[in-house]
Amino acid sequence: MNYTFHWHQAFQALPSMLGGALVTIEVAVLSMVIGTVCGIGLALARNAGNRLARAFATVWIETARNTPALFQIYMIYFGLGSFGIFIDSFPALLIGIAFNNAGYLAETFRGGLRAIPPTQVRAARSLGMSAPQAFRLIVLPQLLRTVFHPMTNQMVWAILMTSLGVVVGLTSDLTGITQELNVRTFRTFEFFVMAAVIYYLITKFVTLSARLLASRLFRY
Repeated sequence: MNYTFHWHQAFQALPSMLGGALVTIEVAVLSMVIGTVCGIGLALARNAGNRLARAFATVWIETARNTPALFQIYMIYFGLGSFGIFIDSFPALLIGIAFNNAGYLAETFRGGLRAIPPTQVRAARSLGMSAPQAFRLIVLPQLLRTVFHPMTNQMVWAILMTSLGVVVGLTSDLTGITQELNVRTFRTFEFFVMAAVIYYLITKFVTLSARLLASRLFRY
């Protein structure tokens, strides 16, 4: 084995890689916000009586859950480009991950809603609560308890999926910057090990923070 490790080059590039990590976190957080909003809408549409809304939600959810995330990002970046709709790398990655998140979160929310007995809502209405009050005071606290940990897992998945941005030319996130440094220095092992450690620390921070938050929110 003639390979010589040069870790000093990786540590010198650490500030640039941390800057890319911030972009990675930005994409993941935005995709979760968009995915959560869309996921709630899809969950409600999936349970709606309107056949068109139900069909639209079903197609979205089935596509997001049963095709690779890479395919979804590719279709947004390259597929739409074939029809003259050109989207830059950053928004293409964001839309692709948000689309994927929404599909998974929709089923998470739908399962959470089904886990709450409808008799609780009827009881709340019989006590004089309006429908929004019953949802906010009765349904939402129980729903949050049910979907909190699956949402945490989806957030971790979103963070890791941002690495797919490199295949559509994104160079500002952690993986993109790591790849650029690798091309310039040919220190593949050092830079990608460093990137893996940063991804690990980000995801562990998310999971530990979520665990701490859950212990405070769901004591009873």
